[in-house]
Amino acid sequence: MKHRWLVAESQPLLTRPLTEQLKVSPLLAQCLVNRGHTDPAKAAVFLEPRLKTLADPFLLPDMALAVERLFAARATREPLVIFGDYDVDGVTATTILETGLTTLGWTVHHYLPHRMDEGYGLSQAGVENCLGRFQVNLLLAVDCGSTAVSQIAWLRDQGVDVLVLDHHQVSDPAPSAVALVNPQRAPADAPNFRELCSAGLAFKLLHAVLKHGRSLGFPEFERADLKEYLDLVALGTIADLVPLVGENRILVTSGLQRLETTRRPGLVALKEVSQTRSPIGVYEVGFQLGPRLNAAGRLETAEASLDLLLAPDEATALPIAQALDATNRERQTIEKQMADDAVGVVRSKFRPDEHYVIVEGHLHWHIGVVGIVASRVLREFYRPTIILGGDNEHWRGSGRSVAGFDLAAALRECDDLLVRHGGHAMAAGVTIQPDKVEAFRQRLNEVAKRSLGTDTLIPELRLDAVVPLRELTIETVTELQKLAPFGQQNPAIQICIPAVTNALSPQKLGRGQQHWRFRITDGVAQMDALWWGAVTEGLPVPTGTFDVAAVPQVEEFNGRKMVRLRFLAWRPATGADAK
Repeated sequence: MKHRWLVAESQPLLTRPLTEQLKVSPLLAQCLVNRGHTDPAKAAVFLEPRLKTLADPFLLPDMALAVERLFAARATREPLVIFGDYDVDGVTATTILETGLTTLGWTVHHYLPHRMDEGYGLSQAGVENCLGRFQVNLLLAVDCGSTAVSQIAWLRDQGVDVLVLDHHQVSDPAPSAVALVNPQRAPADAPNFRELCSAGLAFKLLHAVLKHGRSLGFPEFERADLKEYLDLVALGTIADLVPLVGENRILVTSGLQRLETTRRPGLVALKEVSQTRSPIGVYEVGFQLGPRLNAAGRLETAEASLDLLLAPDEATALPIAQALDATNRERQTIEKQMADDAVGVVRSKFRPDEHYVIVEGHLHWHIGVVGIVASRVLREFYRPTIILGGDNEHWRGSGRSVAGFDLAAALRECDDLLVRHGGHAMAAGVTIQPDKVEAFRQRLNEVAKRSLGTDTLIPELRLDAVVPLRELTIETVTELQKLAPFGQQNPAIQICIPAVTNALSPQKLGRGQQHWRFRITDGVAQMDALWWGAVTEGLPVPTGTFDVAAVPQVEEFNGRKMVRLRFLAWRPATGADAK
């Protein structure tokens, strides 16, 4: 796939104050400026995220109302049920709140919807089944509920008060919950918590509860330590792919440190079965721990994942973790077959000049992996993508988008064709009648055509700076790690290395010989580079003199540190025909 190379221009007027006041290199200063950090004082805070800079949780909309209703329940020993979600964010948030509130004196139950039988969030079937199991008058909806207008109205008619703790887009009109704690409702100039996911919001709610309990002089609230939940916050935040900026950056930085040494039995067992090694970073959470926690909810119910995180000891946790590992392997098999089918279907009829959005479905496609498959199709064709699977009389699907196209907003323009829909700008879910799929595809393409041009449907390759190979020293690359953890809105450092050649012939690497290994040189320095999956994708190897787009990394082998490049793309040194 071709890319549009966008190399950030040097901005000495902005970088010089950073280099002088923060004592950082010009390259790190340039990377900070590229990410919008031009004020030295604010940049210093970004480089050293601290928990003490977290905003007062009561600044979140309706937080005071939620805490008031929770304490009213505690005073009368009124039980409550946490109605969670089946992804990692929902499960970790449920764990944080069930564990924290129970420890502090509440009577807490939990309910996780069944993906196949009840669907996402506060569905009517889900809330009826929940009340059939638990006779309560207080329900705390976590990671869902922001669009459940009719269901929350129905619960109110049943005498049930609903508190919503969620980060998804809110419907208009909003649900009539007792409290709707959602950072999307905060003003634009609110503190840096607008991007919090539900695990982060659970942490904030528990923080607010502790503050209120301490103001009342309750001794058990004085003894509680919020830091013990940061491992779960990091898991949920990274797995939910929310931006790693603002408070998310603070929580994930501290949470990854906590995850490294966690004594939580479920996570100890999960690290063991997934063979996750130190140091634990965003990659280990996103590709080793997170998928195993997600697997159960994708195929059936997330109860096993929640049981793992709530496990009292490792003897209880280990067999659950092993079962989740097996379920994840099953998920991988289903996903690969379905992704291959979907890519084949799209490739057979894809017309890049006409198809602005991809919508594909099949009666037998598994609805538990439609989101993962949508991501795979998007990577292949770089179009907003919705993949649908059969679900009785309806089809259910999941969508992923590209920069510049708000998928949730686009779905609102197709409301009359859909049974249900909701989500974010970059990811959303839909329920649709099969006979409406073609009309939906056409409508969505009409909407996309208004905001997406064919030029913008070529993926951007944003590069932080042009750096000669000889300047990529261990010290330089190590300093760049001050910007970690990397993720949404804080991407890994990507640079352009100009005018290099192959020092040795490229070699194939991996069990399936699917990767390329290079050694490149600028005539002064030499460095290894790995191009993951390039053989499988049939990408051409560079020849002659060429520019490289890469992520520089410091690696250690046999006790010796070295800089190695993660190869992203190349182009002839003239700058034409980027690959």
